[in-house]
Amino acid sequence: MEMHDAVERLMAAMTLDEMIGQLNLLPAGEGLVTGAQQPTSLSQRLDAGQVGAIFGTKSLATARAMQERALAGSRLGIPLFFAEDVIHGHRTVFPLNIALACSWDMDLIHDTAAFAGAEAASEGLHQVYAPMIDVNRDARWGRVAEGPGEDPLLASRIAAAATRGFQGSVLGASGHVAACLKHFVAYGAPQSGRDYDNVTLAPEDLLESYLPPFAAGLQAGAASVMVSFNAVNKLPMHANGPLIQGWLRGGQGFDGLVVSDYTGVKELIAHGLGAPAMIVARALHAGVDMDMVGEDYLRELPALGRDGLDAPDAGLTLSAGEIVELIRTSCRRVLTFKARLGLLDDPFRGMAGSAPDRAAGRKLARKAAAASAVLLQNDGLLPLARDTKLALIGPFAADRANMLGTWAVSGRAEDVVPLDRAIAALTGVEPQVVWGANIVDEPWLETRLNVHGVTVTRDPRPEAELLAEAVAAAHAADVVIVAVGEAKEHAGESSSRLSPDLPAPQRRLIAALAETGKPMLVVVFAGRPIALGQVPAQANALLYAWHGGVAGPEGVADLIFGAAQPSGRLAMSLPAHPGEVPLSYACEPTGRPHPGRFAKFLTGWLDMPDDAPQFPFGFGLGFGGVSYGAPCLSQTAAQADEVIELRVTLTNPGPHPATETVQLYASDPVARVTRPGRKLIDFAQVDLAAGESRDVAFQITADQFRYPLAPSIEAAEWVRDPGLIRLHIGPNSRDTQMTELTWLS
Repeated sequence: MEMHDAVERLMAAMTLDEMIGQLNLLPAGEGLVTGAQQPTSLSQRLDAGQVGAIFGTKSLATARAMQERALAGSRLGIPLFFAEDVIHGHRTVFPLNIALACSWDMDLIHDTAAFAGAEAASEGLHQVYAPMIDVNRDARWGRVAEGPGEDPLLASRIAAAATRGFQGSVLGASGHVAACLKHFVAYGAPQSGRDYDNVTLAPEDLLESYLPPFAAGLQAGAASVMVSFNAVNKLPMHANGPLIQGWLRGGQGFDGLVVSDYTGVKELIAHGLGAPAMIVARALHAGVDMDMVGEDYLRELPALGRDGLDAPDAGLTLSAGEIVELIRTSCRRVLTFKARLGLLDDPFRGMAGSAPDRAAGRKLARKAAAASAVLLQNDGLLPLARDTKLALIGPFAADRANMLGTWAVSGRAEDVVPLDRAIAALTGVEPQVVWGANIVDEPWLETRLNVHGVTVTRDPRPEAELLAEAVAAAHAADVVIVAVGEAKEHAGESSSRLSPDLPAPQRRLIAALAETGKPMLVVVFAGRPIALGQVPAQANALLYAWHGGVAGPEGVADLIFGAAQPSGRLAMSLPAHPGEVPLSYACEPTGRPHPGRFAKFLTGWLDMPDDAPQFPFGFGLGFGGVSYGAPCLSQTAAQADEVIELRVTLTNPGPHPATETVQLYASDPVARVTRPGRKLIDFAQVDLAAGESRDVAFQITADQFRYPLAPSIEAAEWVRDPGLIRLHIGPNSRDTQMTELTWLS
């Protein structure tokens, strides 16, 4: 009640201009000119009380100075809150989100978010634009690097774990920050993988694939949401009242803060929704509380609050009183957000806190890097003995900057221990390091990347000379480790790639090294799933290490030499060829091909063999093989209100400990609409000592098989069909055993 009273006291005392000022969200930087039509410096905005929040401060001193200036400029002493993009770590950079998703370890994801939040809070930040929970099935999209992968259940559990890690047990807790779920919604489903592109989806797809992670994050207590740049079903999200006011606020009961993305309100003009006054009215009416960077709210709302908007041809007519009430509602949400963070009681709350132990953070980052890397192939080569004579070859053998990956805004490349140094530190043996091959030879790509400053240095020597040097080093070694992949600029925002595969020079390097006959481990450092082509056939062992963060190469070294056990499992299907994308294990069945008359028709493509290497969603190896007993149901027929137990026995027959991620999928062979061929409904991680057996049990309820029939989001009906359900259990989405269950009602 006290918090509510404090907000209402402020609301009662505020002028309309002061309320509008609270809706303005600006980037940091003293002297920065903001607003295309009103070039006024940030300091002048602060002095006039025209800023509600700041993002992008880089130090505690900067945040404190801005807070002091804002308080002095505010007639009522209303503080700012400070935000930043803390996507996969802050000063301590953890593996990319897509990599962390491959850990399938919710405790680890919680802990990395908690540490990142603590580092952010120690620098005066109150809100982080994370977790990014956009489900995505198209590796061409650059922002797959920031996301949770292709599956809505895995993404939902990640959303909940990260939200709890950032926020702690209660919003405003010391050493924690407010989470901001992004990007709402379906930002990860653009056509052809083109960033910012619009999407057209069936309501069923929205409800089953793209909205569940947001529902999970909200259930975990997320205090804020950021809307996405794209349009969904012809309506841009910054003006999408049916999804913001309807599903988010009405359906989910969310009463927290909704912020725009960077100039997202302004971009409604380019979307074709009208002039500045119109797009501001539409965004505010749709439920967007704060306008980031564009300052269109600040510029247009005073006149709208005086005159209203009469645009029947555009389908929106709002009186001045209605506009003022919308402004009041959004301002109240901003102030309530600040009150929940404790800022109305103490504007400098948290600014005296100390940073968490960076050594502990680095230890956590190293653990996360090892847990996120996915062992795709191993013919017995790994783990290596520490005295193995190595040739370490390739453009990432001694790289630092790319290990941080995209969106590491506060990370520092000098904190990375590169792979050659990590191996030497672990084993005491210096590997022979050879550059081997340049990262790109496509002129258009090099030119495009140089706009951002590509972070892999080109060797000016001819490729033939580089290959000869690499082959000579391989002949002189017992084992070859080839470190390949993509630069951090290859993935991330505005970095879509038409052909997500290994650069051609690296493919030629691997082929040349395979010809030596030396045992070869290929390590892939990347920000997205990239097609590996012939590499699996050429390598003895294959490790997909992603961009692993500040301790990424150290985590890789731990796996290579057995100091850590490989446990990562793919959070996205890995294509054999870039033309396969978009790709998902959860594809729906079709009428063809089927046995009989049409059996001769191809199931795949003319120009790719049917036996091309496939690494499906959920796939990953350990140093040994865990065996599965036959799945056993507590009963094979049940009423809808009963709970069924599925039990399976796991055995680790090998000499190494193992962490197994047991995955449970389901398919509904007879339904009212076409359903996925299989769908993940649960999973569990189990640690097994060498030689150990253990039972794993899953609880199955009828509600797990509900699906929507949805002429629209608003009119969705969730139904469930009595009858046969097929359950598939195993180590990945492909290699499973099946049992059947019948729901009687």
